[in-house]
Amino acid sequence: MLIVSSDNHLAHHSLELDAAELIPSWESPQRASIVHDALASGGHEFIAPDPLDRALVARLHDSDYVAFLETAWSRWVDEGNVAPAAMGFCWPARRSSGGRPDDLVGQLGHYSFAADCSIVAGTWDAVASSAAIAQTAASKVAEMAGRQPVTFALCRPPGHHASIDQFGGYCYLNNAAIAAQVLRDAGHERVAVLDVDYHHGNGTQDIFYRRADVMFASIHADPKQEFPFFMGHASETGEADGRGANLNLPLPHGTVFAEWTVALDHALRWIVEGGCSALVVSVGVDTYVDDPISQFRLATTDFPTIGAAIADVGLPTVLVMEGGYATDALGYNVRGVIDGFEQHSSGARS
Repeated sequence: MLIVSSDNHLAHHSLELDAAELIPSWESPQRASIVHDALASGGHEFIAPDPLDRALVARLHDSDYVAFLETAWSRWVDEGNVAPAAMGFCWPARRSSGGRPDDLVGQLGHYSFAADCSIVAGTWDAVASSAAIAQTAASKVAEMAGRQPVTFALCRPPGHHASIDQFGGYCYLNNAAIAAQVLRDAGHERVAVLDVDYHHGNGTQDIFYRRADVMFASIHADPKQEFPFFMGHASETGEADGRGANLNLPLPHGTVFAEWTVALDHALRWIVEGGCSALVVSVGVDTYVDDPISQFRLATTDFPTIGAAIADVGLPTVLVMEGGYATDALGYNVRGVIDGFEQHSSGARS
């Protein structure tokens, strides 16, 4: 499998507020390194990303928001702040009437939705590189012919919580949305985004909620119990042109694979019946039983089955790295998805 990756993320060491303590983020630089090392022995081809297409990003994210992300750290330093991370502490309240504040700290609150995600010196380089990885992986799939095309975008930081104009959940730009738009621009009339991360892909839903040309399906922990809390309910099915093009399949804490895979089968049937000709998968492996911030109970042996089920759809596919924080098993679990996909698609062709 072709894998797109980069080391540009290594200087992004975010901090987060966890149980009233400011701690190094669970979304650490070693995550991408662990996955890279796990895949390096598998005979895969690794390439660096192409330069990021800023015009593409501006079609999915608010341009002022992107400019904010790019300049927030330099502004933080220029204003004399010595704290190692820039983070908001005040967020827009319900029924608030104001727009974007002029103050930097106010903008940190305006453009974020959670205190699990901060901006440091290396954040923008990591964010831009991660988005470029997804863009390149999708471009390569669009260029491939013959066999079922597939690539893996080893993105860090992840992206599926990044909305049109807010960061949070460790995410800043929406990598899966970028990949989907590249496939649309390449001629696919309808693209599906399947999110199998433990947490709902609220950012991806936000970006495509009023569009019919990108279908979004998410299997995740019930937002009544779990982050991001305020989006991801089954009643959210899309608006305007996107009505009926959004599928949320929330599941309770303690879900085991036999229950989880029923939701996967449902989502894949929905994608096929929707007439999609290409697929982007937000690959979160934080559904793993020992993940430190998640509450599902999937085993390492379940991930190849997930990869095989996705491959069985038979669509050109971009696999995009999202969550997964049990670092001892992270590489095995991601490799399981990729191995399952490759083995099934090879068997289908033989």
